[in-house]
This record gives sequence, C-alpha cells and structure tokens, in this order.
Amino acid sequence: MEDLQLREEHWIIADLIGKGRYVRTVPMPAWVKRSIDEWTEKAEITEGNVFRRVNKQGAIWGDGVTPKAIGHVVKAAAQRAGILNLAPHDLRRACAHLCHLAGGELEQIRFLLGHVSVQTTERYLGCKQKLRHAVNDQLGLDGV
Repeated sequence: MEDLQLREEHWIIADLIGKGRYVRTVPMPAWVKRSIDEWTEKAEITEGNVFRRVNKQGAIWGDGVTPKAIGHVVKAAAQRAGILNLAPHDLRRACAHLCHLAGGELEQIRFLLGHVSVQTTERYLGCKQKLRHAVNDQLGLDGV
C-alpha cells in the first residue's frame, strides 16, 4: 500500500524492483487506481500487500500472492476469454505495443518497461523504420 503514491498529480507504483534488480517507478492509469481503491476498501486492506488470497468463502487470508499464483489467475482468465497460451509476460508486451500504437514515445515506454536502453525497447516492440510514411514528411516545411 505504501508503494502507491501520488507524484506530479499522477498515481504511481514507486520503487518497483524488476528483473536484474532494476528499480523503477510505474505510472498507474486512473481506472487502475479506482479499481485498486474499490478492492482495498471492500477487503479492508490499509497496509501491506494490495493483492491477497481469497478463500472459497470470500474471506481474505494471508499477506500476499506469489508470482506463480498471478500466473494461474492470468491463465484462468485467458481460458474463460477463449485465449490460448497466454502468459503474464504477454500482457506486458501487449501493454507496450498498445502504448506505442497510441503514440507513446519510445523513451517513455522504455521507462515503463524498465529497460536500460531504448534499443532494447525498440527490439521488444519490433520497431522498424517506415520509409513510405517517413516521420520527417510531416514537418510542414513544404516549399520553404
């Protein structure tokens, strides 16, 4: 709960430790924050881990969930949606691609993913130069 912080008028997950012990800050869309607020209020969670186990009677128990448990939740949700062979990492890749398609800057996507190098982000997204639709054609300097 203490990692959910408001910075620059935006909710974030602070000091998330990722692969290679790389520490990063992850911005959180407003709809995600609202969902977390609903969950923590109903579950009466005010400190510690946000996500907890829920038993068959709907009662919260334990102090968190493991990455393996998250993987099971993702696979079960994917099966209910008719999606085969979906792994948690696929969601990370899909988020990156959607951010890029929405016009997100590579440097900002790099921060979101926690990549050390923008070249890693480019490889991750499969970025290729589009010569037919060259970005410098859009500068508006025709006939200058």
